[in-house]
This record gives sequence, structure tokens and C-alpha cells, in this order.
Amino acid sequence: MTAPAPDRTRRRALVVGGSTGIGRGVADAWAEAGLDVTVLSRSRPAGPGAERLRWAATDLTDADRVAENLSLASTEPLHAVCYSAVHYGDRRTLFRECTEAEWRRQLDVNLHGLWLTLSWTVPALRRPDRPGVFLGISSEVVYNAGPGRSGYAATKAGAAALLDSVAQEEAAELPGTEALRIVQALPAGMVDTPGIRRRRPDGFDYTAYMRPASFAPLARELAATAGAGLHGAHLVVDPEGGWRPVGEGLPLSQSRPVPAAATATATARAVSGAAS
Repeated sequence: MTAPAPDRTRRRALVVGGSTGIGRGVADAWAEAGLDVTVLSRSRPAGPGAERLRWAATDLTDADRVAENLSLASTEPLHAVCYSAVHYGDRRTLFRECTEAEWRRQLDVNLHGLWLTLSWTVPALRRPDRPGVFLGISSEVVYNAGPGRSGYAATKAGAAALLDSVAQEEAAELPGTEALRIVQALPAGMVDTPGIRRRRPDGFDYTAYMRPASFAPLARELAATAGAGLHGAHLVVDPEGGWRPVGEGLPLSQSRPVPAAATATATARAVSGAAS
């Protein structure tokens, strides 16, 4: 891992997929809040604020290296963990055109990487006296799916279900007494990230897109409260940095109109999952 050296007097945080995009917005917010933040990602964090982040080169398709880096990051108690790593694919691809290699990479990054992260970090987060918080970055495809995104939608829906299940396992009999809190958050619209820019033509106008920094207020809230009152929640983050439960209204689909009946069904599923 790279400098700065760990400060063992500070609360520790880990962001998987935190060199760019939403994960970087969370990592920067946690560093600004005084947490000692480690980023696991393929690329080194760059730009303003990168000097505050420790980094370990991590390719989520390399299970042995992932396990090694997660083990090192979890040797001491953690205050907060965020899983933001994602593989969209080079472009939207119809199911009949998607290769097995592409499908397996989406499984490795979007779902299996999350499973590995939970496996290593949950023990470092669980403490009855001061619960840690795990933030999973979700997507509107969990509720809307959409054509040309079968692998992405399936793996993100699987990730959401995995986190819901673990949240229910971690829930205590009395609300607010959890040993670990799990929160999921997704953007209300498209976010301007390097991964999205690689899929857009030159000269594309990103004016209407959200910015990763929109997630900073929620990240700071989770750092301050360890997710008290939000365990099991699915939150939609808006461009101004506010958030609301997904049950109050699903985000719009980025690829197709969603019939009212389908929206109502997805909303009911989201509310049921958060309440279970």
C-alpha cells in the first residue's frame, strides 16, 4: 500500500473501487471527515485530495490478490467500508451478443468482488459498542433492468439481494442496536465518471449528469453516525446531495419507459426488502 502511512489513532475506512467515480466521491468525503482511508482499485487515485488516500493496486478478477489486500486492510477494526467497484462493459450489448468472458467479468467485479469484500471486512466492522457501516453502491437497474444490460442488471440485482440478506442477518432484535449497519445508495440519474465517459462519443454534453461529489453528504453522515437509523435502507441520492428512501419513488430508467404497474411492483419489493 502507498503513502501516507497508517495513522492508528484515527478511524479506518476502506473503499473498493475508490480511485474514480462515486467511490472516489465517498473516499474523499471520508478523508475530509478525518478517517484514515485505504482505496483498493486498479488505478491509483489522482488529482486533488489523492495525497490523503492510501492505495493498493487491486484487480477484482485476481481473487488471490484481492484476498491478500482485503486481509491486510481488515487486520484492525474498520469504521466504514464502501463497495463501489463496477464493470459496465465496453458498451450496451444484447444478451445474444454478450460473450461468456464479458459475463464472467461482470460477475467477478459486480458480485463476487462484493462477496469477497463482505467476507473479509464484516468481522472488522462488527462491534456492539460501536457498529461499523458498510455502504454498497447500487443502481437503478436493480429496479428497472433494461435492454442491452442483462449482465450488468443481473449482477447488480444480485449484489443488492446479497446486501439485503446480510443486513437481515445482522439486524438485532432491538432497532438501533446492530453490531454492523448496511446501507445501499444509488444515484437518481446518470453520473459523470470515467467509466461512463469511455462509453460516450467525443463532444458529449455531460451538463445534466450528476457528479460523484453528490455522494459526499451521505458519506459524511455515515461517517458521523455509522448509519444509525439507516440499517437496511436503499437510498436514492439526488444531484444536490440529498437522499430519500427508494420506496418513496424509484429512479427513472436510463434506457426505457417503465410501465406504472412495473414501477409499483419494484417499489413494493424495495420497501419489503428494506423492512424484512
